[in-house]
Amino acid sequence: MDAPSIDRVRAICRELPECEIDGEQHHKLSVRGRTIGWHTVDHHGDGRIALTVRAGPGENAELVASDPVRFFLPRYVARHGYVGVYLDLDDVDWDEIRELITDAYRIVAPKRLAAGVE
Repeated sequence: MDAPSIDRVRAICRELPECEIDGEQHHKLSVRGRTIGWHTVDHHGDGRIALTVRAGPGENAELVASDPVRFFLPRYVARHGYVGVYLDLDDVDWDEIRELITDAYRIVAPKRLAAGVE
């Protein structure tokens, strides 16, 4: 599966201090060793390209309720506040993806790093 979305996710992460991405089909987004989320391709054979990121308390369920076609509760980590968003749809809102990644960064990053992000 081709995933040009990883290039866009990398570009967003480059704007965040010390944000790193590593991996092949399962790219981990992190800051100082703490996980922000994952960009996945065909995760567990689901045939999808998705981004899973930390969200604020209750926000994951709210996002899924607002648009269950775009958002999902990811197995294993939804109970820890993560939300998934499909990146293989025709109408991906990259401003919203930037906001989701930035919010996840602010939740996970050390306070000094997070304070420097608008």
